[in-house]
This record gives sequence, structure tokens and C-alpha cells, in this order.
Amino acid sequence: MSEETYHIPALYEEALDGLDIKPGGVYVDATFGGGGHSRGILSRLGEEGRLYGFDRDMDAFRNVPDDGRFTFIHSDFRYLTNFMRYHGEEKIDGILADLGVSFHHFDSSERGFSFRGDAPLDMRMNRLGGRTAADILTEYDERAILSLLRTYTDLKRPHAVAKAIVKAREKAPIDTTLRLTEAVKETMNPRQEKKELAQVFQALRIEVNQEMTALRRLLQAAAAELKEGGRLAIITYHSIEDRMVKNFIKTGNVEGIEEKDFFGKISTPWRQITRSPIVPAEEEVERNPRSRSAKLRIAEKI
Repeated sequence: MSEETYHIPALYEEALDGLDIKPGGVYVDATFGGGGHSRGILSRLGEEGRLYGFDRDMDAFRNVPDDGRFTFIHSDFRYLTNFMRYHGEEKIDGILADLGVSFHHFDSSERGFSFRGDAPLDMRMNRLGGRTAADILTEYDERAILSLLRTYTDLKRPHAVAKAIVKAREKAPIDTTLRLTEAVKETMNPRQEKKELAQVFQALRIEVNQEMTALRRLLQAAAAELKEGGRLAIITYHSIEDRMVKNFIKTGNVEGIEEKDFFGKISTPWRQITRSPIVPAEEEVERNPRSRSAKLRIAEKI
């Protein structure tokens, strides 16, 4: 499988430029995927440079470049600190994370990430363990389902969707993408049905993979692992992720709680390189429509 069919990297040049790559530096691609950003980093590294690529989906291993400077780590990026210690890296020069879901996951119908077609309702990035989306829809009560819909979507009628799921599962388990679609379809606005269905699937995917917890852990690890002058480049795709990254860079915590020093300056270990997020140019969106919602924020450790 080629990088192009697995995933088209968003904001490619902008992210690489933002990392300000040093030829002999140590870098982490926290979301290896199709390897597009990783190959770009390697092209700017010298012989002494090192790059570590994280991905919890073993399918990504097929995209690993034949390059002695690269190390693939089959793990969630939340464990960045553990693996840097394991590989003997004390401090690193840059971290890149593209938080978007790859073409591969949407197009592999058997993974259950999309409402197109019919497949087991799985949605796990790492298929070696953990709860599936079907497990969540079986185990969560109506209040818990409503909570995740409220947290991870902007649906107009999350109550109706939660009730519809509970009602449908009383008749038969909601264990396929088609059964979930059929269960909630009547609660959707016909004019925005695809958009609203996508939000329901997104909320389940985030919950299954604990994506917000993982992002929080990655950001905390970045603050500890980057050396002074090291760069953090994060590409987000929805408002929850972007708000967490924005808050973290501005205040040093994802909640956005401001702690000020004696002079009234906000205490944060970061210098914002981009005060506003970088978004794709029209040409990129035409080539890759899925990049439309991408936002890149870059910060430097101080």
C-alpha cells in the first residue's frame, strides 16, 4: 500500500518548516500512518539525525522507510516518555503529530470507522485489545451515551440520538455500522444526515481510542521531553483538539487556566510561533478535501 492511498499528509511543507529541523537532531513523528511527514523529516535530517515514528495500528508498519535513521514504535504516542528513555534519548528537538484519521481507516470498511457499507462496529486503532464501539454501545447506559455525544459532537438533538440507541439495542445488539446507522437515522436532520452521522461515528471513535486522554498525555510529555528551543507542531481537525492544543501552548495546561508571575505574565513553557493556526491553502483542499478542517499550531520550548 502506498503512502498516497494510506494517507495524504496535511499541511506538509508548513509542518516541516515549523519544526525548524536541525540536520543532527532527534525528532518524533507521533502519528506515523502512511509515513508522509516522516519521509519529509528524513529528507531534511543529516546522517547523524534520528527519527522515531509512533503508531498503534500495526497496519502502518508496511509503510516504514528503509532508513537506518528511523525507528518504528508500535505504540500509542501517550507513552512517548517511556520509549524515549528505552531508546536512550534524554531530550529531543521536535515533535510532530497529525491527529487526522487516515484514508486507510475510513476506506478499510471492515474496521468500522465509516457508515458507508456494513461492517463490524470496531473502530479500534489497535486491534490487539480494548473495547470496541459495539462494546461501548452495549455497556454504556443512556446517560453515558448522551455525555459522550455532548462532549464530542455539536448535534442539535443528542438526547434523541441516545434514546434511539438504547431503544434499538433492546431489540438487537448494535454491533455493525449498518445497525447503528439504522438506529439513529430517524433522529437526523435529512438535510444534514451525512454530517450528523459522521459526528456520531466520530464521537464513538474518540471514546474507543481515548483520543483526548492520549492527546493530553502527549502534550504533557512534549513539555518534559523537548529541549530548550525544541519545536512542537500539532495538526488538529476538530474544535476539541484545537482548543486543547491552543490552551496548552498559551497557558501550559489543556484547561486554559492562567497562572501569572509577579509581573502579570502568563506562566507557560512555550513561545507561540503561530498565534493563529495555519490552515490549508485552497490548492491543498482541492487536492485533498479531507484537509479542509486541518489546523496547524507550532510552538517552541523556552
